Amino acid sequence: MKKLILASVLALSTTTAFAGGMAEPVMEPEVVAAKTSSSAGGIIVPLLLLLVVAAAIAGSNGGEPPV
Repeated sequence: MKKLILASVLALSTTTAFAGGMAEPVMEPEVVAAKTSSSAGGIIVPLLLLLVVAAAIAGSNGGEPPV
């Protein structure tokens, strides 16, 4: 009976000793946010506004509205 208990204690102690090891820490790569630039430079909105105004001027006949 002593041998059975000794064998079970020995078996349990060796499995926990070899259960894992020291692993090197894994460093995640640093995320770098790239700045995006537009070649338009914020000129699209004023150009669209100019187009709307030009269309409104071209559409008007310059007279008084009909009664």
